[in-house]
Amino acid sequence: MKRFLVLAVLGLMVRVGSAQGVIAEDSPSRAMAVTVIKMWPTGAVLTTVHPGAWGYEEGVLLDGMAAEWHSTADGQDFKYIKTAVDKYVTDDGAITGYKADGHTLDDIEMGRAVLLVYRVTQQAKYYKAAKFLHDQLALQPRTASGAYWHKQIYPNQIWLDGAYMAEPFRAAYAVAFQEPGDFDDIAKQLLLMDEHMRDPKTGLMKHGWDESKQMPWADKTTGLSPEVWARALGWYAVALVDVLDWFPKDHPQRAKLVEALNRTMAAVVKYQDPTTGLWWQVMDKGSAPYTVMVTNPKRKEMEVNGSPVARGNYPEASASCMFIYSLAKGVRLGYLPQSDEAVARRGWEGIQKQFVTMSADGLMVLNGTVKVGGLGGTPYRSGSYEYYVGEKTGANDAKGVGAFLLAGSEIEQALTAQLGQEGASRLLVGTKDKLTVTDRPGARKTVLLDAWFNSQTRKNAAGQTELFHYKWDDDANSGFAFFGRAFQRYGVKLETETTAPTMADLSRVQIYVIASPDIPVKNPTPNYMDKASGDAIQAWVKAGGVLILMENDVTNSEFDHFNTLSERFGIHFNPVIRNKVDGDKWEMATVMIPAGTGVFERPHKAYLKEICTIRVSGPAKAVVTDQGDVLMAVAKYGKGTVFAVVDPWVYNEYVDRRNKLPVDYDGFATAIDLAGWAVRQAK
Repeated sequence: MKRFLVLAVLGLMVRVGSAQGVIAEDSPSRAMAVTVIKMWPTGAVLTTVHPGAWGYEEGVLLDGMAAEWHSTADGQDFKYIKTAVDKYVTDDGAITGYKADGHTLDDIEMGRAVLLVYRVTQQAKYYKAAKFLHDQLALQPRTASGAYWHKQIYPNQIWLDGAYMAEPFRAAYAVAFQEPGDFDDIAKQLLLMDEHMRDPKTGLMKHGWDESKQMPWADKTTGLSPEVWARALGWYAVALVDVLDWFPKDHPQRAKLVEALNRTMAAVVKYQDPTTGLWWQVMDKGSAPYTVMVTNPKRKEMEVNGSPVARGNYPEASASCMFIYSLAKGVRLGYLPQSDEAVARRGWEGIQKQFVTMSADGLMVLNGTVKVGGLGGTPYRSGSYEYYVGEKTGANDAKGVGAFLLAGSEIEQALTAQLGQEGASRLLVGTKDKLTVTDRPGARKTVLLDAWFNSQTRKNAAGQTELFHYKWDDDANSGFAFFGRAFQRYGVKLETETTAPTMADLSRVQIYVIASPDIPVKNPTPNYMDKASGDAIQAWVKAGGVLILMENDVTNSEFDHFNTLSERFGIHFNPVIRNKVDGDKWEMATVMIPAGTGVFERPHKAYLKEICTIRVSGPAKAVVTDQGDVLMAVAKYGKGTVFAVVDPWVYNEYVDRRNKLPVDYDGFATAIDLAGWAVRQAK
């Protein structure tokens, strides 16, 4: 009875969280994140082989918590990640317990969490730890073709696992610390796997490849291991979609990575079990039985009174979650066809039915994650079907829980992803083995963020100059990272304008955001709004563009030049300052946004600190007023629309809910509401 009750509650959670633009506060993955914090409050995961030791299993869990934080803005998730990372990273940036002489890709994986904490806090010790891991990869042994050995103890062996362990970290590091040359080799590692490890008959990929063809498990012709282990392919699929987050748009290998993702997921979709919606431990063997002859004393659970127990192939939780995540994210970001979303949803329903229960103390339990899968070693692992189905599964295994959180974070966003892709279509040209992916012009809507009129810079921990302050890739308090994620929930592409806008630039985007134009005290060489830029923006709006203007207060932002643009649409920003806040008296900057404004579908409690005001005329109309002052306005102009607000209030500090601001201020939900409105206006 308890199991049926759990499933009914989870089904309700999915429905409640699926309303357009609503954060899924009560989704299954939200419940799992709460469970993780209660089960392992310090980040010392008890289901790993070495509890409390640096390793990839905890890293995968933290990746899941990060994805959940990014989709819900629950600040407890980030605090948990930082607490876990701080167990290992010392004040001088060393990593406690790291064994450098092992040269194992597995120990690189947790660098992703270290990098995230650096990007948010900007503290140098996390940079030092990340740099150490980056430098470790320069010492990693390689095969003759240039592929990383998986570990020092596995010479000339490439495992699909390594794609996830190393490449997303490398890609994030390359962006954070301006190492663009790394992307050539990141692509090389992933594409070598695509070239050599894919089975031409099934389109699936084998777990391992011994380039030297010396290992007993390796085929003497291809060097490949015998079977398709689901989680190995899951590692590869997740690595591809996560690397693409960081990969330069103009890199010559980017399209090949998208092609590899399409090949991989087309095969994954083909092998989804039609009954459960899940994927099998050995992917292409279905429900084939096998009698496991137990010779390893560690597997005594496979014996009854000393006799072998018949056990067949089984659906596996962690791999199924990885495929759900890769499919849903690939659809949301425009890499995969829209039809793959239904496949992901069917898989997510299967996860709830097959693997999720509740413990007696009210915590969520994810069953069905295989504990380990490998090749060679001692005791010897043959890579055979019999070996894989003989490996035991466990409950709340960190790898499975992390994959569950990843999958849930994407399912939470899936229903809105198509809004930014209305009319989208993609050309998939070629055979199963040679696929070319072409985005048709206009297939996905694009939001362009100004980095010209606000072009402030800072030095990062490596001493490099970088743009910051209201920027998509700024995860610190000052950034627009969560505002960007609000747009990405709708399948919208993010781009940044680092030069004065022209009609050519604007013609390829549907939404344009300008926030807090610079003054000399913020930027010694500010770029002011000029007539040529204003003319281009005005013409673009008239043709159907959606312009979002975000001013600031008079001590932080420029008004005279900026008003030459806004006044074209009947909007004048008054160079004043109001809503100053005394300490933590949050109510001094509270602005209540009612439902049904024509912009915001739902009511919100907003925090707008130190702001200006607006005077409207002509086509402009007030949207939100407070104490007689207009704080937000909209103007219809030609085929386009202009939204104006007196502060860039949806920046991370007041949105990501990891700071002091009380959680009843729903900044991220407000950002999602505003982004959804802008996407719906866009032509």
